[in-house]
Amino acid sequence: MKKERQAKIKELIEKYKIDTQDELIKRLKESGFSATQATMSRDIKELKLTKISDGKNSYYYVFPNSFSAENINKLNASLTHLITSVNCAMNIIVIKTHAGMAQAVATGIDNIKSTDILGCVAGDDTIFIVTTTPEIALEIGAKIKLMMTEVIK
Repeated sequence: MKKERQAKIKELIEKYKIDTQDELIKRLKESGFSATQATMSRDIKELKLTKISDGKNSYYYVFPNSFSAENINKLNASLTHLITSVNCAMNIIVIKTHAGMAQAVATGIDNIKSTDILGCVAGDDTIFIVTTTPEIALEIGAKIKLMMTEVIK
């Protein structure tokens, strides 16, 4: 049942711009599947869904590996709006985001797939990025700050 439900979730995400777990649960129910909020949270995590901006102050679920060039640009723009500060300590970059947005930003960082980034861990509003060297941390931190200022312009 789980495989079928997750296949239906994939189909729904590709067909509609679904912005909440409640909407996803409702659409699943309309398709003959029942799911609790806890089940939906697990499915979202297992499917590695993330949210991107629609460009109108709203976000919707997508699969990270299904980003088109247009969605990557939207993701980058929306991610920089979510970041509130960037600081470096040795080979660690500490990024602060608006409450509840660290996972979305971290997913975008993970999708960069840089060999200079050893790992990325996110909480609710804080992300730790471990880089290969302190110099790389400063370089990546500076690039993120630059992206933030370009979005503000």
